Amino acid sequence: MRILNREVITKEGEIIELAGWVSKRRDHGKIIFIDLRDRSGINQLVFVPSDKELYGKAETLRSEWVIQVRGEVRQRPKGMENPELLTGEYEIEVKDLKILAEAQTPPFEIETDGYDLNEELRMKYRYLDLRRERMKKNLLLRHKITTLVRQYLNEKGFVEVETPMLTKTSPEGARDFLVPSRLQPGKFYALPQAPQQYKQLLMIAGVERYYQIARAIRDEDMRGNRQLEHTQIDLEMSFAGEGGVRDLVEELMIYVAENCGKKILQKPFPVFTHEEAMTKFGADKFDLREDKADANTLAFAWVTDFPLFEWDEKIKRYTFAHNPFSAPKAHDVAKLMEGENLGNLRAQQYDLVCNGEELGSGGVRISDPAVQRKVFELMGLTKEQTEERFGHLLRAYEYGAPPHAGMAPGLDRLIMIIAGEPNIREVIPFPVSSSGQTSVMDAPSEVEDEYLKDLHIKVVKE
Repeated sequence: MRILNREVITKEGEIIELAGWVSKRRDHGKIIFIDLRDRSGINQLVFVPSDKELYGKAETLRSEWVIQVRGEVRQRPKGMENPELLTGEYEIEVKDLKILAEAQTPPFEIETDGYDLNEELRMKYRYLDLRRERMKKNLLLRHKITTLVRQYLNEKGFVEVETPMLTKTSPEGARDFLVPSRLQPGKFYALPQAPQQYKQLLMIAGVERYYQIARAIRDEDMRGNRQLEHTQIDLEMSFAGEGGVRDLVEELMIYVAENCGKKILQKPFPVFTHEEAMTKFGADKFDLREDKADANTLAFAWVTDFPLFEWDEKIKRYTFAHNPFSAPKAHDVAKLMEGENLGNLRAQQYDLVCNGEELGSGGVRISDPAVQRKVFELMGLTKEQTEERFGHLLRAYEYGAPPHAGMAPGLDRLIMIIAGEPNIREVIPFPVSSSGQTSVMDAPSEVEDEYLKDLHIKVVKE
C-alpha cells in the first residue's frame, strides 16, 4: 500500500511503496537519482545499473512524470544527507518502477518560488503553479487556518449555516454581479457581496450565534488585497454589543495566529477611534510595527466610532459609510430621526487592522424598523423603493428582532498576512488575475447566441 513521502522516516529497512511526480533527475556516474515529490515532501530514489531493465526505465524519466515505485528505505551515506528535507537522512533503493503518466515540458520552472514569472502565465497553468513548494505551503496553511477558525467558533457555541448564492441586488458598497433568470424574463438574481441580510434574518430566526466561511462576490476594481470573489469569516451574535463581538474576534485572532507560530505585538489589541486614527496615522488602517519587514509579528489594532454617513459629491447626498445596516450610537439616534448633523453622527462600527491591512469590519446592527426606514430615507430611497428592496427585512424586524452585532474578517487577507505574501492571489487556489481573467478557465468569455436567447438577452456591440 502506498505511503506518503514524509512517512519514510519511520520505515528504515522496510520495503515500501511511493507515488508522485518526478521533481529532479540527477545522473552521478552510473547511478541515477530521482527526487520524487508528493504533497508531503520529497524523497530521493536511487537506481543502480545492476538491474538493466529497471535502470533503462529510469533513464527515460523526465520532469513532472507521474510514477509509482517500490523500494527499500535506507540511510544515506555519511556526508550525503540533506538537512533541508524532512526525509533528508534517507533514500529509497528502488526495486520496481511504474510510469503512470508522462508529461510535457512545463512552461516554467516549478522548483523556484515563482515570484519573477509572468502572472498571466502562472494563472493559465495554475495547476502547475500550485505544485511549487511555496504555493503548496500556502494551500496547506489556508486549510489549517480555516480549520482553526471552525474549531474556535464551534467551541464557542456558534452554528455554521450556509446562505444562498443567488440573492437580490442590495447596496453593499460595490457593484453586484447579476445573474439573468431564464424562467422570469427580464429579471435578475444578484450574487452576494456578503451574507449581511441573511445573517440578520438568522438572528431573528433565533440561531443566536452564526458563522460561515462565506464567499463574497463584488464587481469592483482589483488590488493586491482585493479580488472579484473572496472569502470571509462571517459571524453574527444575538444579545451582544460591540464589546462582545470585539472580545470574541480578538480571542479568535490570537488563537489562530499563535497556533501558526506568530507573535502578537500587543495584547489586548490597542483601540483607536476613527478620529484618533486619522489624526495620528492619516488613515484608518495602519501598521504599528517599528520593523515593517518583520512578518513574524502581527500588530493588531481596533478602530472604532466611524462616521455613520459620508457625503457623496456625485449625488449631492449623504450615504452610508460602511453599510446601511450599521446602528448609530445610542446618543445619536434622536439626531438621526430628526435628520440633524448627519455628517457628525457616529456608528457602532469597528474595524480590525493588522500590519497595515484592514482585516475586517463589523458593527452593531439596526434592529428597530423605524430607525432602519429613516436611514433608507436619508439615503434618498422613496418608501416604494425601500419596500421593494428591503421590505422583507423590515417585516422580519416586526416579528421580534433581538439586538445583534457581528463582523466579517477577511480570510484571504488573514492568510496573506500570516504567510507573509505580498497579495491575496498567492493564497487563493484559483484567483482572478489583476486584469480580471480567471485562472485556467479563461473567463469571462462569450456565449452562444442560443444561450442568450434562452435568457432573453441581446448583446449590443458598440
